[in-house]
Amino acid sequence: MSEGRDSLWNEDLAPSGPEQRTWRWYHFAALWVGMIVAVPTWMLAAGLIEQGMSALQATSVVILGNVIILIPMLLIGHPGARYGVPFAVLVRASFGTVGGRLPAAARALVACGWYGIQTWIGGEALLTLLGIFLGADMRGSPLPFFGIGLGELLAFLAFWTIQLAFVRKGILTIRRLETWTAPLKMVACFGLLWWALDAAGGVGPIFSSPSAFVPGGAREGEFWLVFLPSLTAMVGFWGTLALNIPDFTRFAKSQKDQMIGQTLGLPPTMGLVALISVMTTSATVVIYGEAIWDPVQLAGTLSGPFVLLGLIVIAVDTVSCNIAANLVCSAYDFAALYPARISYRTGALFTAFIGLFMMPWKLLESTNGYIYTWLTGYGALLGPIAGILIADYWLVRGTRLDVEGLYQEHGPYRYGNGWNPKALIALAAGIAPNVPGFLAVSFPANFAGVGWFWGQVYTYAWFVGVLVALGVYAGLMRMGAQDVPSGEVQAAE
Repeated sequence: MSEGRDSLWNEDLAPSGPEQRTWRWYHFAALWVGMIVAVPTWMLAAGLIEQGMSALQATSVVILGNVIILIPMLLIGHPGARYGVPFAVLVRASFGTVGGRLPAAARALVACGWYGIQTWIGGEALLTLLGIFLGADMRGSPLPFFGIGLGELLAFLAFWTIQLAFVRKGILTIRRLETWTAPLKMVACFGLLWWALDAAGGVGPIFSSPSAFVPGGAREGEFWLVFLPSLTAMVGFWGTLALNIPDFTRFAKSQKDQMIGQTLGLPPTMGLVALISVMTTSATVVIYGEAIWDPVQLAGTLSGPFVLLGLIVIAVDTVSCNIAANLVCSAYDFAALYPARISYRTGALFTAFIGLFMMPWKLLESTNGYIYTWLTGYGALLGPIAGILIADYWLVRGTRLDVEGLYQEHGPYRYGNGWNPKALIALAAGIAPNVPGFLAVSFPANFAGVGWFWGQVYTYAWFVGVLVALGVYAGLMRMGAQDVPSGEVQAAE
C-alpha cells in the first residue's frame, strides 16, 4: 500500500493473506448454526405464533424469508472471498474513501442495538437461574426512568461484564467457539422440543391449533396484513449479516467453500429452529393456556435439572452468538471510521458501551415492537446499502476492484473529496419511501395522519430499499460514465 495508507489502513482492515484463508464450508455452516440457534431467532419464529399464525404458517414465513436473504448474502460475500477485504473497506468502492464511513457507522449502530438485546437476554437467563436457586423473584420493582427492576438491571450489567472477556479474542477464537458449540445447541433445542411434545400430548394438539386468520378466528381475514410485514421482518433479521458477511468470507479457503457453507447453514437451520420454536410455543398454549414466546421465561417454568441445563445453554448460546453476529462486524466498522487510532479491539469496546446505554429491553416489550419496529425499521435503513453494494460490484464494476486503491486516500475511489454523491443520492432515494410508514408504526399517536399508501410501502421496507437504491445507483453511475478500475484478485476461486 502506498499513498494515503496511514489514514485508511491498519492490520485489522488489511486484505487477508493466504495464511489466513483457512475457513472451509463446514466452518461457515457451523458459524450459521451457532448464530441461528439463539434466543432472538427463537423469539422471531415464536412471535409469529403470538401474532396469530399456525405452526406451519410461521415456519413457512421464516424459511421463505431466509431463502430470499441468502441471495444478497452470497452476492455480497463474493468480494470478501475474492479480495479478502471486510465490509467497511468494500463499501469504499461505492461510497468513497471518506463516504464509506457513513454506511459503516449505520451498520455498527445496528450491531450495537443487537449486542444490547443479546446482553439483556443473557442477563435475564442469569437472573432466572438465580431466582430458581433462591426460590424468589429477583427482578424487583420497576425503577424510575429505566422501567425495569434493580435485579434485572444488575443482571444485565453482570452479563455485559462477562462478555468483555471476549473483546481481546480474535476471529480464530470466534470460529472455534461456534464450531464446538453448534452441535450442543442443536441437542438443547431438540431436548426442549421433546419436553414440549411430551407435556402437550404429542404433535397432534400442536398442529391441530388453527391460525387466528381462519373463518371465525380472532383475526379473520387479516392474514395478508400480517404475512407481508412479517416476511419483510424475516428478511431484515439477517439483513445485517448480508452487509458485513465479507467480514467472514474474507477468510474463506475458496469461493466454493463460502457459498456451499452458507447455503447449507442458513435456510435449513433457520427452518429447523423455526419449526422447533413454533412447535414448542404452540405446545405452551396447550400446556399453559397462553403462548410463551420467550425461551428464558419458558425455561423458568420447568423443574429439576432441566432448568439449570436450559438456562446454562441459553447463557453460553447468547455469548457465542453475540460475539460472532454483532461484536465482529461492529468492531471492524468502528475501526474503519479512524483506522489510524481505532483497532478491532477498541471498536469492540465501543460496541459494548453503546449497547449498554441503548436500553434494549424497550425493544422487546412486545412482538410488535420487536418484529415490526426494530427488525423492519433497520431493514429500511440497511436495505438500500445492500442494494448499492450489489449494484456497484456486480453491475457497475463487473466484480473488478482495485484493492490497493481501497486504501489510498487520493486513489481511484476518492470521487469528490472522498464522497461519491451518486451513492448518497441512491441511499436517500432508498430510505425516503419508508420513512412515513416507520414513523406511523413507531409513533402512532404523533403520526396517525400518515396515509394508507405509505403504510403499505413500509410493509415491504427492505425490498423497497434494496430495489430503489440499486436502480438509482446503477443508473447514475452508468450515466456518468464512471471510470471503473480493474483490480487484483487475491483469493483462490
